[in-house]
Amino acid sequence: MKESNAYNFIIPKYFFITSGSALSKISKLNAFDRALMKAGLGQCNLVPVSSIIPPNAKLIDPIKPPIGSIVFVVMARMDGDPSDVISAGLAWGWIRSKDGSLRYGIIVEGHGNKDRNALIESLKRMCNEMADARDMVLEKINIKVESLSVPNGYYGSVVVAAVLIP
Repeated sequence: MKESNAYNFIIPKYFFITSGSALSKISKLNAFDRALMKAGLGQCNLVPVSSIIPPNAKLIDPIKPPIGSIVFVVMARMDGDPSDVISAGLAWGWIRSKDGSLRYGIIVEGHGNKDRNALIESLKRMCNEMADARDMVLEKINIKVESLSVPNGYYGSVVVAAVLIP
């Protein structure tokens, strides 16, 4: 492989976790839009990315990106119909090589028609599998989940996102 330093890669320096849940009488899309607004991302152009946090990236408190920003996100989303139970969540943590020479972060996303506790257990298993696939040791797991019982007459949406900032 060629030396990668000769190219301009976008490497996030910061990241934050945000979430929202919402209802709409009109549609699932409108519920999703409202959930994004509650998460502070409703005025952004979201670009989905996969789930690696660079070694030196710092977790910060959520900030509101400027209107129209192109925002890189790892996002879990679940939409629901009346009477559905919906959940979406992220788990993130740091993994390190067994000799300690390499350390970086991972994020997993999950969603479904399941309750909060079932989703949390699934996210933990996914984090462990991701570390195992890399033959690395998983440090503490952090989890953020949004759950919602959608009432009759409404559509619902839950969103949890990790925002990666260059």
